[in-house]
Amino acid sequence: MTKRNPLGRGLESLIPTNRDRDLTKKIVEIDITHIKPNPDQPRKVFDKESLLGLADSIKQKGVLQPILVEKLSNENYMIIAGERRWRAAGLAGLKKIPAIVVDKKNDKDRLEIGLIENVQRESLNPVELAEAYKFLIEKYGYTQEQIAAIIGKSRSAIANTVRLLSLDEKSLEALREGYITEGHARCLLAVEDINKRLSLLKEILDKGLSVRETEKLISKFKNEKRNTAKENIKKDIFIAALEEELEGVFETKVDIQLKKKGGSIVIKFHNNEDLSRIINILRGEI
Repeated sequence: MTKRNPLGRGLESLIPTNRDRDLTKKIVEIDITHIKPNPDQPRKVFDKESLLGLADSIKQKGVLQPILVEKLSNENYMIIAGERRWRAAGLAGLKKIPAIVVDKKNDKDRLEIGLIENVQRESLNPVELAEAYKFLIEKYGYTQEQIAAIIGKSRSAIANTVRLLSLDEKSLEALREGYITEGHARCLLAVEDINKRLSLLKEILDKGLSVRETEKLISKFKNEKRNTAKENIKKDIFIAALEEELEGVFETKVDIQLKKKGGSIVIKFHNNEDLSRIINILRGEI
């Protein structure tokens, strides 16, 4: 299979490459209030501090790269790529923004183009990226191989990113907000017990553990779990043998219950006569 250009058929197909054309004629100034974001835009989180920084830059130098929009009606447009620039331009107090108006696209094309631009800029957090991949797969029937070809990544990279969505919501939120990295998240995926995973997440956050330190911590946890399982098997065999021995002595059901500290021995009886018989055995009178 011939590998596609990392830009796929997205952004490259939108802007004419003929050198004889004057691209500046394709750029128009559009009233910011006549533009609306694409509801299927892959990027959901816009860091306020980063937006303010971009807004300051725009105040000084203007919008250096036009956004891409699709015309909806005479005066209304939808953003295909460049929502962050549009938001920052609004914060900077601009009334209009430079834009390239592209041919009408369907939802699938809009999402693909938006995804391509954000991936190329590395501006999506891992959760947004995973959700965008999943959306393409579930709604539009993309395969992981097709997505990989569109954005220039390996199929395994796509699969590993989508797999992040198997995490619990608290771990996903920590990843979404940047409190942990994708490397931390992959470590947490190895822990199936959600309570233990959340405990490990807290330890990562409280101690500021690196990915390597997290790997060691989880490896230690897994070893302890394996050793505990082996111990439980040994204890189960030993306890079962003791229960059987005591049942022979008391001629009734005996249940040995272990706890973290100590435990109890439960001897079953059916009536007062049975109870008296068991007490006599305990007293050594039988």
